[in-house]
This record gives sequence, structure tokens and C-alpha cells, in this order.
Amino acid sequence: MEETISLRELFAVLRKRLWLIVLITIIAATVSAVISFFVLTPVYESKTQILVNQAKSDEQLLYNTQAVQTNVQLINTYNDIIKSPAILDKVIKELKLDGSAASLSGQIQVTSAQNSQVAQIVVQDTSAKRAADIANTTASVFQKQVPKLMNVDNVKVLSKAALGENPSPVKPQPLMNVAIAIVVGLMVGVGLSFLLEYLDNTLKTEQDIENILELPVMGVITTIKDVPKATNVQRPDLTARVPQRGETFGS
Repeated sequence: MEETISLRELFAVLRKRLWLIVLITIIAATVSAVISFFVLTPVYESKTQILVNQAKSDEQLLYNTQAVQTNVQLINTYNDIIKSPAILDKVIKELKLDGSAASLSGQIQVTSAQNSQVAQIVVQDTSAKRAADIANTTASVFQKQVPKLMNVDNVKVLSKAALGENPSPVKPQPLMNVAIAIVVGLMVGVGLSFLLEYLDNTLKTEQDIENILELPVMGVITTIKDVPKATNVQRPDLTARVPQRGETFGS
């Protein structure tokens, strides 16, 4: 026999184990908030922009379309050069940083819009000042080393990374983490509720018996509670003398 579950039964299961769902959700949100605010180290982000552009001659009044496309294609090559040890080793030496070029490369991301001659050097670090210094130094070192590496001088620093008065970290994001933890907690709580209901094979109602035996219930025996014993009940005097013939009560 195929078993079907109605929406009413689903809501009944959720209502029955609502306390479990709420408890798991609260625990997940609390753990996420504690980790986000007190355990994870804030990470700051800083950006600098570089422009890849060929130097124009005095006779050139308009941009050459082919030259622009060449510059755009060069940006992909420059992205790899920026994160190479040839550039990052000099950045580490100049800023006196701890770590290797490989670890520093993991903190740097080079991005550029499609068909754009502008590239962004994005640096993430646990110190806002150090992130800005790494971004600016990387752009400066790259600008100096490009003519030596590729025999071209077409890179200019368009904007430098600036350190604000009150820099805010880009991660962690506590509110976002707590929101995600609430959603995950609800999903886990609901899933666990249905799992416990599925594993519970005890008979609790007459309907459960009908569903399993496929027979109608003819009668139900109710639970009879123990009647409390009376404490101040006057018992009859069983030792009273039985009156004899010819005698009357009270004589």
C-alpha cells in the first residue's frame, strides 16, 4: 500500500518538534556570531589602478584601434607578470615583509573589465595600511620592471591606493554569516525533525493502528487513574451489639 503524507501531517510534525528547530537555529546563529566577532581576524582590502597605453607620437591625433586591442591583450600577460616572483620578490624586499612571493601572490588579485585598458591590483591583508602599501608598491615596481621585461613602456599608475580614516574590513561579514547560519540551522532542524519522526515507529494513536493493521478500531480502553484514598471517612462500628428479641434500640 502506497503511503501518502498530507500537508497537515507535515505541519503537525514541524509543530511537534518546533522546539528542536528553534534550538538548533539559535545555536547555529550564536556560534556564527561568536566566531565572526571574536575568532576570525578582520581582512582589509585596498585597490590601485594601472593604465596600459602606448605612447602617442606628435603626429598621432587619434587612438589607433589596433593599438588599443594590442594593449587589451597585453593586460592578460601583465596579470601574470604582476603576480610573478620577479615583481613580488622586490615588493617583499622593499616593504620588508615576512613570507614568500607565493604567499603574497595569494593576497593579490589582478582584475580588468572586458576590452578595458585599465587593470586593478586588489590586495587583501589583515592590516589596512599594509594592504595599501602592498598595492601601491606592487604597481610602482611593476611600472619600473615592465620596460626591462618586455621592452615596452606603456604602463602608468592611474590611481593609488588610499588609506581612509576609518577603514572597514571586507571580511568577515558578521551579519551575512549569522543570516546564513540561521538558514542552515532551519534546514538542519527541519531535516532532523522529519528524520526523528521517520525513525519513530511506536504506536501512539488509534489512527496508527488502523494504518498498520488496515483494520478498523472497535473500541478503546481509556487510562483509569488511581482514585485517591479518603482520609477522613467515618467507618461504621462493626462491634455494635445486635439487639435481642424483645429489646429495642436505646434501651
